[in-house]
Amino acid sequence: MDSTPVLAANDPCHCGSGRKYKRCHRIADLDPARAAAEQARREAEEREAARWVRPGRLSPRRTVPDHIARPSYADDPKGRPGQRESGAPKDAETIEKMRRAGRAAAEVLQAVGAAVRPGITTDELDAICHEACIERGGYPSPLGYNGFPKSVCTSVNEVICHGIPDSTVLKDGDIVNLDVTIYLDGVHGDTNATFLVGEVDQASRDLVRVTKECLDRGIAAVRPGGTVRDIGRAIQTHAEGQGYGVVRAFVGHGIGHAFHSDPQVYHYDNPIAARDKLLPGMTFTIEPMITIGDWRHELWDDGWTAVTKDRSRTAQFEHTLVVTEDGAEILTVC
Repeated sequence: MDSTPVLAANDPCHCGSGRKYKRCHRIADLDPARAAAEQARREAEEREAARWVRPGRLSPRRTVPDHIARPSYADDPKGRPGQRESGAPKDAETIEKMRRAGRAAAEVLQAVGAAVRPGITTDELDAICHEACIERGGYPSPLGYNGFPKSVCTSVNEVICHGIPDSTVLKDGDIVNLDVTIYLDGVHGDTNATFLVGEVDQASRDLVRVTKECLDRGIAAVRPGGTVRDIGRAIQTHAEGQGYGVVRAFVGHGIGHAFHSDPQVYHYDNPIAARDKLLPGMTFTIEPMITIGDWRHELWDDGWTAVTKDRSRTAQFEHTLVVTEDGAEILTVC
């Protein structure tokens, strides 16, 4: 039996040379046929890995003018949010504020999305979002939240959510989700959409289309007297009926004065969500993350960036809404 350890290409070689396994002399010690097969395998592995998103360089944290009102976590050294807000229905004054914040978030998303093109960096998109929030008198909610270093989340290709803007250059054929939240007049408005970068393959186009349909199905399932479970069931039924996966680890959420609060809005049929009844005046997000392949995730070392386990592409769409007497009103619209 061959006792040679099974190592990944970038692991230190077992022979003690200090070089990466893929670069070590060890491959030359194999017989010619095995050496050729091993070299071909490693080269194929490297070509596949080159297709994946990799962390880029971060620019310095952007500043917000002093006159802009900011959420409490913005002044906490670690960006820790305060007490979690309940999912109780909001009063009419708060809902009207959320309409204004939602409209502003939709405008910002539209402005940033219009800049998506091959050759632009995700950091440049962050700068556009940052300035667009300030122009509207708002604070970019992600900035500093639990230590998040940027003003928007940019999730490219296999990145499910919480991608950090950096020097990554968008390429022709990519897809990118832009997740925009603005804090305005004491409340948050949260929305996102997935954008096509240049000429995109049909499989990715279909993924984006079905993901938007999943959001629409989830919103259509909202009705007073129903439950949060109804939302997840509608999304999962449509996604899996089209052959796609539904990410379980990340959920929609209550929103208002707090960025994240109750209820948790699962995007799959989770029985526990049956306990959360929908009442007029409740405000929350629905934001399904749909995958071409495996719905499970892995987390980068940055503690934020979540990618699909099999590195298949994923898309997301999101709206903030309020439960009405006969359904739901989308708040994040221009």
